[in-house]
Amino acid sequence: HVQLVESGGGSVQTGGSLRLSCAASGVTYAGSHDVNCMGWFRQAPGKEREGIATIYTRGATYYANSVRGRFTISRDNVNGTVYVQMNSLNPEDTAMYYCAAGWITRIDNSLRESSFRYWGQGTQVTVS
Repeated sequence: HVQLVESGGGSVQTGGSLRLSCAASGVTYAGSHDVNCMGWFRQAPGKEREGIATIYTRGATYYANSVRGRFTISRDNVNGTVYVQMNSLNPEDTAMYYCAAGWITRIDNSLRESSFRYWGQGTQVTVS
């Protein structure tokens, strides 16, 4: 049973940084039978959920254009936690941020919401 719990959200000023964490249970990086990728999504009020960064079991990473160069996804292979380091934050980054896990067979699906089966409850990030 896969459970994802996000933490690290909060309020920050423009130009600041935050690091979000996703504690994952039921997922191993030797390759779970139904998880080979974990990702971060975000949803701002009135907008669709947007995939922003994903990381595969073998280490490949993918980013949305909106965050590339500012955000970095990483994972701790010992405890299964996935992180996203967010730098140079601006008000457009304000959203609820979600961690997700799933099995993806096509790279071009790496940032698609429908590719991910398991979801956390989210953590709010507010940039002012």
